[in-house]
Amino acid sequence: MEVEEIILKILASKKSVRAADVIKKTKFSRAYINKFFQKLRDDGKIILIGKANQARYVAATKQSVVEIKKEYTSVNKLLRNKDIAEDAVLDEIKRDSGIFIKTPKNIVEILDYAFTEMLNNAIEHSQSKKIEVMMKKDDIGIRFDVIDWGMGIFRNLVRQKNLENELGAIHQLLKGKQTTAPKEHSGEGVFFTSKVADILTIRSGKKKLIFNNIIDDIFIRDIKPIPGTRITFIIGLKSKKQLQRIFGQFNYNLYEFGKTKIIVRLYKMDNSYVSRSQARRIVSGLDAFKVITLDFKNLKAVGQGFADEIFRVWQRRHPDILITYQNADENVKFMIERALTFKDNE
Repeated sequence: MEVEEIILKILASKKSVRAADVIKKTKFSRAYINKFFQKLRDDGKIILIGKANQARYVAATKQSVVEIKKEYTSVNKLLRNKDIAEDAVLDEIKRDSGIFIKTPKNIVEILDYAFTEMLNNAIEHSQSKKIEVMMKKDDIGIRFDVIDWGMGIFRNLVRQKNLENELGAIHQLLKGKQTTAPKEHSGEGVFFTSKVADILTIRSGKKKLIFNNIIDDIFIRDIKPIPGTRITFIIGLKSKKQLQRIFGQFNYNLYEFGKTKIIVRLYKMDNSYVSRSQARRIVSGLDAFKVITLDFKNLKAVGQGFADEIFRVWQRRHPDILITYQNADENVKFMIERALTFKDNE
């Protein structure tokens, strides 16, 4: 029997097949067997799910993929902190696991925002060479961790803001809009992530900061000193929280709704639109529309990250939605066109 036939015969009786299964049956080498797996993948007959020791092949049908992905409810990745993008990491988790299968839409939106915010902070602020991300789903909820071995969020704030100690850094962090890179970020990522979580824990240095929204309280604990920062985010699958509703409590945007079109009017209040966090807040929940128009009237500047997040990253993930803009002065238009140029060159 040909190797391809053996692979397909195993799949006919089982949900998945591993290279080891075929090696055991044929006694051929892994390198030789993998050639046949690759040919079947190229022919569109099988799909690879998982990586390394967890790699399995399934029949190339939607039902087969969904069924096997349901078994992958935890992910652990060690990332080299160089040229990585938080949205790409999240897309990979969604592609290779069943964590988001049958997860309520409001929880998916919250996780999309919180995970990308916390991973982006580690990428851009930690100065850590490596970042570990973990995500796990059980019958109760979903948890993710973002771990780095860099400067540490509290220590970084102490140094940048000339504060006395880590408690001073925590005090500043609790105010919201605190950042060690004000030209690129608004400091709102941690603030809003702490609002949308059931429990958010930040461990760094000698302190642990706990936002417990289940009992609506905040705690600070002493811990054994650790390097870098460890973020733990937990949300229950039955949570009724709505991301856009929470944003709306602190948001000055005005929405003009239509059946298929929405105009988002941006207002310059006490800060500029500079960060990816702000961009994610603005477009959150707007994927039900066919056309989104951003009105930049009276705004003199936006940040590169803000423009890139909307006009390249979000647009790439929603190719069927048209994003347009109006009333943009030359500085704002420059940033938008720059993001569009990157999109065209991808």
